[in-house]
Amino acid sequence: MVSIYVKEMDGTWYGLAYVGEKIVATAVSSAKEKTKGNLIRSIPLGVEHQVVEESSEFAEKTALMLRELERGNEESKSFSIATECVPELVARVLEAAAAVPIGYVASYGDVAKAADAEPKVVGEIMAGNPLYPIVACHRIVGSDFSLVGYGERKTLPALRAKLARLSKEARGFAKEREVLVNGKRLTVYPVELVIRKARKRGLDLRQRRLLDSPR
Repeated sequence: MVSIYVKEMDGTWYGLAYVGEKIVATAVSSAKEKTKGNLIRSIPLGVEHQVVEESSEFAEKTALMLRELERGNEESKSFSIATECVPELVARVLEAAAAVPIGYVASYGDVAKAADAEPKVVGEIMAGNPLYPIVACHRIVGSDFSLVGYGERKTLPALRAKLARLSKEARGFAKEREVLVNGKRLTVYPVELVIRKARKRGLDLRQRRLLDSPR
């Protein structure tokens, strides 16, 4: 049985679907019912769930962690995926994407290699990201540092939204680094590379249209 718990903090609702001390899904939004709905939609078909009003120590701790992640503080990020509910391939991709730290990005292809998956599969999982904000899906970009898309959309507003999130996370890092994901190396790159790429293509947060088309 998957338990669903939501908690309001500072006007934002944070929620998680969990089994014991393992996570099935997480969600953040400005509305209680929307947060619940996002969690329920992320639970695999056929898996029973219940909404709980009283939190466990684990649920409370995780909700607080989600708030810190949303604020840009990743020091407390720690999680285990409930693999009895989440397919192994999906869990591997989510774990690899979650390893990309703030201030950096990784390509769909590199995440795929770290997770023994195909880039297309990574894209599909990121589009429906069931572990936001543990998995910062906006940090996954094209191999040439292009934005590619955001939330299943490739429209200008979607690209601008992704660029805005990445711009807030810029930390001035100068070069790439490697992180370990289940014993495999994942190369991550400074977010500034994506910002520069977007500007070369004419995408700016102050503009309403692209000056050239993607190549």
